[in-house]
Amino acid sequence: MPELPEVETTRRGIATIMPGRVLRRLLVHEPRLRWPVPAALPAALEDRRVLACERRGKYLLIRFEHGTQIIHLGMSGSLRRVPLDEALRKHDHVEWRFDDARFLLHDPRRFGAVLWHPAEAGPLLEHPLLAGLGIEPFDPGFTPAYLYEALRSRAQAIKGLLLGGRIVVGVGNIYASESLFQAGIDPRTPGGRISRPRSARLHEAIRRTLAQALESGGSTLRDYVDAQGAPGAYFTLHAAVYERGGQPCPRCATPIRRIVQGQRATYFCPGCQKR
Repeated sequence: MPELPEVETTRRGIATIMPGRVLRRLLVHEPRLRWPVPAALPAALEDRRVLACERRGKYLLIRFEHGTQIIHLGMSGSLRRVPLDEALRKHDHVEWRFDDARFLLHDPRRFGAVLWHPAEAGPLLEHPLLAGLGIEPFDPGFTPAYLYEALRSRAQAIKGLLLGGRIVVGVGNIYASESLFQAGIDPRTPGGRISRPRSARLHEAIRRTLAQALESGGSTLRDYVDAQGAPGAYFTLHAAVYERGGQPCPRCATPIRRIVQGQRATYFCPGCQKR
């Protein structure tokens, strides 16, 4: 699934092109995504100027004067720029056409979303998809003290707490496994058992892991491409434990172990990561 680094990389890509341009047409080639694309949306956006391209958690936000598009890339989606005359590929479901630029939402599993929040509906961050999200990992308010206080009363395993997105957003499955390895924390450890010093190490590991992913453009998918169509490289170059089950730990040579938590694969080193 595209995680925060992939979504932020996409946002940065479209933010160099869309803002200030007039969207001539929104073409919906397949409306049956995770939620149906609103039938009235193409007419509502025709010849409207994009004001900004933003992000909250894993949601892309394309802001217009009269409202905001909320876009989710689903399990395997991408939003990419293509030549004006390029033919549609299978699974290209939604298209943004500008005078000199064109973008396509490619979503093979159709788990993504293209929704609309009109300005008169109230503050955007009160939308049901955004209202319950945790703090952004690079927000100044995300501190070691914040993380420790958010975890101290939780009985749930730390891996699940990170994936839940209620404490901090953007730490998806791969980046959670990598951050916990860097912090030396067993992914099965209850949140409330993580001490203040270990919370500080985890805080640092989360920021460092996500920052490294952003530097490389992300790549939690083998076929992930950014908004310019370029493949990501983070997974290939930097994963220390993810999908390395049975291989030696890069620190202590103990075989990496694979388990399943909440129907998601978790990879960790039994030698380096302690409960």
